[in-house]
Amino acid sequence: MSITDRPAGTVAHPEATGLALVPYGQGRIRGLDADELGAHGIAMDRLVALGLPVVPGLTVPTGSARALGEPGTAQAAVALVEQLSGRRVGDPARPLLLRLSASAPGEVAGLPPDLACLGATPDNAEDLCTVIGRAEGLYEAWAATVRMIAEYALDIPAAVLDDALLDAPEPRDRVEALLSLVAQHTERPFPVDPAEQLALAARAVLARWDSPRARRSRKAQKLAADLGIALHVQALRIGPSDRSGYGTAVSRHPETGRFSAEGSFFRGVRRSAPPPHTGEPLKKLTAGTTLLEHSLLTLERHLHAPVSVDFEVRDGEISLLSASVQSRPPLRASVCLAADLAQDGALEKEDAVRRISPAQVQELLHPQLKLTGDEDLLVRGLPASPGAATGVIALSSERALELAAEDTHAVLVMHETTPADVPGMLSAAAVLTGSGGIASHAAVVARGAGKPAVCGAEGLRVDRTAGTVRIGDRLLHEGDPVSLDGRTGAVYAGTLTISVAGPPPELSTLLEWADDTRRLGVRVNADTAAEVNTAVALGAEGVGLCRTEHQFLGERLPLIRSVILAADPAARDEALVALEHAQHEDFKALLAAVGDRPVTVRLLDAPLHEFLPAPGEAGDEAAEQRAASLREANPMLGLRGVRLALLHERLYPAQAEALFSAWADVAATGFRPQLEVMIPLVSMPEELEAAAGFVRDAAATVAARTGIEVPYRLGTMIETPRAALMAAELAEHAEFFSFGTNDLTQLTYGFSRDDVERQVLASYQERGFLTASPFARLDPHGVGALIALAVERARSVRPDIKLGVCGEHGGDPESIAFCDDLGLDYVSCSAHRVPVARMAAAHSVLRGRGNERNRTAT
Repeated sequence: MSITDRPAGTVAHPEATGLALVPYGQGRIRGLDADELGAHGIAMDRLVALGLPVVPGLTVPTGSARALGEPGTAQAAVALVEQLSGRRVGDPARPLLLRLSASAPGEVAGLPPDLACLGATPDNAEDLCTVIGRAEGLYEAWAATVRMIAEYALDIPAAVLDDALLDAPEPRDRVEALLSLVAQHTERPFPVDPAEQLALAARAVLARWDSPRARRSRKAQKLAADLGIALHVQALRIGPSDRSGYGTAVSRHPETGRFSAEGSFFRGVRRSAPPPHTGEPLKKLTAGTTLLEHSLLTLERHLHAPVSVDFEVRDGEISLLSASVQSRPPLRASVCLAADLAQDGALEKEDAVRRISPAQVQELLHPQLKLTGDEDLLVRGLPASPGAATGVIALSSERALELAAEDTHAVLVMHETTPADVPGMLSAAAVLTGSGGIASHAAVVARGAGKPAVCGAEGLRVDRTAGTVRIGDRLLHEGDPVSLDGRTGAVYAGTLTISVAGPPPELSTLLEWADDTRRLGVRVNADTAAEVNTAVALGAEGVGLCRTEHQFLGERLPLIRSVILAADPAARDEALVALEHAQHEDFKALLAAVGDRPVTVRLLDAPLHEFLPAPGEAGDEAAEQRAASLREANPMLGLRGVRLALLHERLYPAQAEALFSAWADVAATGFRPQLEVMIPLVSMPEELEAAAGFVRDAAATVAARTGIEVPYRLGTMIETPRAALMAAELAEHAEFFSFGTNDLTQLTYGFSRDDVERQVLASYQERGFLTASPFARLDPHGVGALIALAVERARSVRPDIKLGVCGEHGGDPESIAFCDDLGLDYVSCSAHRVPVARMAAAHSVLRGRGNERNRTAT
């Protein structure tokens, strides 16, 4: 009796089955693991255990793989697959072929390809094509199988095989040429018995796995040279192409991240690689996607990850060929799945939060460049503000404003920016500077506005007169298009495609759960009502830093300049009145946006040079002389902060009166902002005491005028090492501290934050001196140690003192974890980093709980 005459379900050579043949779903029952079943065997066992439909098949474990090359085991394997599928190889009514594949215990590159169409012969091929309705797929898969068997099992040289195929462009011709060549070289025809074909296929697969090329591949992957593989024999059921085929699907829509069966369907016989551009949408499946969606949903709930599957459809029924966790799923898919699993009770909310990193939150919030690898990179600078943009070069703030008026996107390119450039920066799509670091003027303004920025681009030379920009040996002109990535610091020539930012609503759900988990408060660094509104929408709990000097940018710059350059006390008083009026309006809008939330207002702190006119722009000779006399060699350490206020004694009172009056006006509308007034750049308790007197006098003045005593806290910014060391003495006068970590880092290291990042820090990181810029990630050993000391000393004097961080580190996840460990009350960061900070603060708590559990377990 031939194999085709054997009744379905009859198993030949039962002594060969044992552990050598393991039907899908029985591996773990027999105590076998991935080392023996391979990754595919384990995956198919999982599918069976979950009650999902799988293609009938079996696994030959790693230790028994060579036995499949013996006729007895191969014949038993054929019979067992026939029994599992309810079909017989060679049955013309319900045709069945076989497929052989291999898998290693884990993910491995360079596995032998699948060998399909085992059982096909010249006598039954036409009948099979008649059933399918199309011949191309069958003959193509069959030719690939015969080709590999001929080379690796029958020892026909590859060059001979290639020569034979040169004149056979069509799949049917290739099969005939290969079969003829096999008959010539082996002096016997290619076997027609499916068991003999399967035995040869097993030998070919194992020989391919043992080839020098495969061994080199394993060595490159740092895998054992003798790593074994399991073999898998699957039923390849043949059916009409209008009701049969195969395909691939993923469980999440790549754009929205929502659950949906997404993929392609192919008609005919499955090949190792689906043919390009011939797939059909899954909705064309005869059986629809209902059963497929059920399988995908079940797998997601079991694996807690977006999944991908290979499947086949025969006579309208779907069966899974393989299933795995999706490799590098779209971020939106991961976010939506985490929320879905938690809402369905398959995952704890804290675990859902833990699955989405702060860096992924930032990626979702900002547009990204879609890179192909063929981009023309101009330069790499410092990643100063995340996001991506494309636009034409504008070499001045004025030109950026003109382009914006024409609805043209511009990238403002300058050596460095000043407060006068802010209107142009806000109208531009992005900012690129040749100097400065991630705490520079351009970086701070861009982050606050949510604009991408790259700073400190080495070799960038701007010639406004010629209208050109030179970057290295490249010369660009104003109006040329460029694209930049503020997350990586890369700048490219030309207009690149940008993916539109827009996180799914599920991210808001995860962030709300993160809020329930975190201890640390999250505020925003915001100077205007618009920035506050943006930040509150992103989850900010208040304002941790309002930089009042930013209210004098652009068209307001002459107000503060008039105060500084006033020719006499009368002129100064007149200028202060104008300043106070302008600030009152700004503060009223800001406080109304804040509502009942806390708001920390820092009195004037900018270095003096930011307000001084350029030589020749003061207006008259006397003003020029006054401006020249105020220019400093090192303005960051000169007349700024509380020092300026002590020399211009009406400056802080004017600001404070404007602030308190605005609070009284806003309180009349029903809001009561929790006001905190902050004195900057203090190093001596005497400075703080004197400036506090200014503020108290202003409060009394407003109370006398309005009849309203404004409730407020008075505090200081700890941004000099001496202030950190004198924290106990300062706490006697301050109800809160806010650590200005940008300046504290600068002064602790002796690094100019606008100069060293581009050259020194890059070199230090290359040498391994630093793992990250200390302006981007808080230095725990130096700057962090000063903060810890200040916290301890301040609380020893005033246990209830409120403590926060308002430097750029307030948006860095690792720095946030450090602040949380110190027990600070809040961090404050730019508006568009607020969601990142919320998630990072939650992760800090979850990490601590995980560490505690590990210690308890130990």
